[in-house]
Amino acid sequence: MADRRSTAQYRLGQVKDFLSMNRTATTIPFDPDCTKFPKRKDVPQPSYAPPGVETAWVWGEPDMIGRLNLLTPTRVKAAASNEIKTGEIVPINLPLNHPETPGFARESFEHNIKTLAENIAYDDTYKLNTQSGTQWDGFRHFAWVPTGSFYNNTQGSDISGPNANHKCSIHHWSNHGIAGRGILLDYRSYCEKKGLAFNSYEADRISYTELEACGRDQGIDIRPVSEGGDIQVGDLLFIRSGFIKTYFSKSAEERNKLALRPHQLGPDDGQRYAGVKQEDAMIDWLHDCYFAAVAGDSPTFEAWPTNQSYHLHEYLLALWGCPLGEMLDLERLSQICSEKNRWTFFVTSSPANVPVDRL
Repeated sequence: MADRRSTAQYRLGQVKDFLSMNRTATTIPFDPDCTKFPKRKDVPQPSYAPPGVETAWVWGEPDMIGRLNLLTPTRVKAAASNEIKTGEIVPINLPLNHPETPGFARESFEHNIKTLAENIAYDDTYKLNTQSGTQWDGFRHFAWVPTGSFYNNTQGSDISGPNANHKCSIHHWSNHGIAGRGILLDYRSYCEKKGLAFNSYEADRISYTELEACGRDQGIDIRPVSEGGDIQVGDLLFIRSGFIKTYFSKSAEERNKLALRPHQLGPDDGQRYAGVKQEDAMIDWLHDCYFAAVAGDSPTFEAWPTNQSYHLHEYLLALWGCPLGEMLDLERLSQICSEKNRWTFFVTSSPANVPVDRL
């Protein structure tokens, strides 16, 4: 009876697609050119996913780029055509020397000048931890903790040790490229407008309900298009929590002291940052919108430390293959979007093209 019901539902879906000119992803690997994708609860499980790994790895076993697959030529072309209106360029990366003292005991940026010929030619040399400032978290950064599996069953032995290789290295993203429609949810401005208290250096949590209200205040329905909202498949999400504004409002001494708070995994972690809330509603929304990537201006994107048994990093990176950006400077972007009352834009990014075993 269950098989008959599934078959009937599948055929009904085909009829609906035909009538609406949609293409629904129903089998793995998903076709990125589809126009509709299943909700998290309805995603089929790939045969190559180990037990205990849920809603994961839908782009095929050899895949290295995850939801960047959604940045198809059709979507990129449409985004460029619809979003490039004024030609203004807004950089969203911090200077490489900020934060001066990174959190989580990471190394500070070092810049040296190498003299090749006095008064004639000079080189610059950089030494940095790629997690210390504006960054993309790669698929090898955070595992699905219950199984120790990184995206598409990448293992720790693929990342370091005698058998290390390039599986799911971030340079695959660079080879593909990141370009598409960005959408900004300016939560910090919403808080200031509504008189809501929010501390960037504490684990203040932004719930789905609050993001929904923030979007509504901007004139954005944050539901996916498939549900009648404004979020399109393949959008790049940016959430401004105001961390960068708070960071630069403090003296160097004060912000460096905060960055040196003791780090330990667990609820007592001294490293504390505001971000999106760990909750089912947030997980469903982040999944079902089919963002090509998500990013924020805080060091952790999600509220840190987590108050649940999981991290959103696990879902985004290890399960869904969704690039996760942190410490982006969204201050000028927020100002321009507010002035124009326009919260979508064309965005490009070039991840590090370094095919080495430790990325």
